Amino acid sequence: MITLKGIDPRMIANNLTPYEPTHPGELLKEEIAYRKLSQSSLAKQMGVPYTALNDILNERRPLTANTAMLFEAALGINADLLMRMQLKYNMQIVRQDKTLANRLAEIRKVAAAL
Repeated sequence: MITLKGIDPRMIANNLTPYEPTHPGELLKEEIAYRKLSQSSLAKQMGVPYTALNDILNERRPLTANTAMLFEAALGINADLLMRMQLKYNMQIVRQDKTLANRLAEIRKVAAAL
């Protein structure tokens, strides 16, 4: 986290958390549309079921490392970038989970008392 004297760290642009996380499928879907590729032809080229590809592009399924590598081969989009996007998406979703937040607070209390 970046801090500057006299400025609330939550107001520094690099410290902001997006309101909605960005799933890598959103970027991939835009790229496929820009290139005027059909999802079915891309699925066939990548050797994955159309439904699996469509689920990723519509953010219903997470991107796996294997699938990220297939996208890299087919579209030239770096698999590391896609996997970092997926990780950040997953972490933001988890951080928004109130039940987990309460559980973590309890664990931190116990850990602090040790």
